[in-house]
Amino acid sequence: SSHLGPFLSPCPPPAATMINARKKILKEKGAAPTDLEEEVAKALFDIEVTPSSDIKADVRDICIASAQEVEAKNRSAVVIHVPFRVWKSVRKVQGRLIRELEKKFSKKQVVFVASRTMLDKNHRAKGIKVRPRTRTLTSVHEAILEDVVGPTEIVGKRTRICVDGSKLLKVMLDPKEKDKDSVEGRLAVYSAVYKKLTNKEAQFTFPTV
Repeated sequence: SSHLGPFLSPCPPPAATMINARKKILKEKGAAPTDLEEEVAKALFDIEVTPSSDIKADVRDICIASAQEVEAKNRSAVVIHVPFRVWKSVRKVQGRLIRELEKKFSKKQVVFVASRTMLDKNHRAKGIKVRPRTRTLTSVHEAILEDVVGPTEIVGKRTRICVDGSKLLKVMLDPKEKDKDSVEGRLAVYSAVYKKLTNKEAQFTFPTV
């Protein structure tokens, strides 16, 4: 019998924690989550139920659509895709949430990206008369660029044509970024993640002031 009295309950067993964490995953058509997605969901749920966390209320509104691992030169990244409708909640606490999750995923960099639906040029066949600009390939790739570096702001972009005819996008980040030193160590991962998601080359730098 329990000696915890009427107002206290024991900590939920691991199985109960996993069931609660599963609610943080919204997979299409009820697909089974991967081990990585379950890990991310559990990490988010841990933050949500940590009394001392100052972002727990915001994390309550956040769920994930999928997660994947991306390898960079000397570090791997956990890329977390969230449904577009919860992106506003992520943006609000993005920097702090990334720091909290990176404590749980040691030696891995965490990147958040919103799930956006692209519409190709055959959109009329799907019954959509006008294709919104935000749903074009170019626009979605621009948005992914901003997601990947978040919460750091992009201040400029330049496309360079290489000798072999390929294109390299040079992305300038805000030199006033307060965590500039730590962000500089993340730039190679930003390039690897952007390449994985869009198949386009991008180089991220801070402009020299």
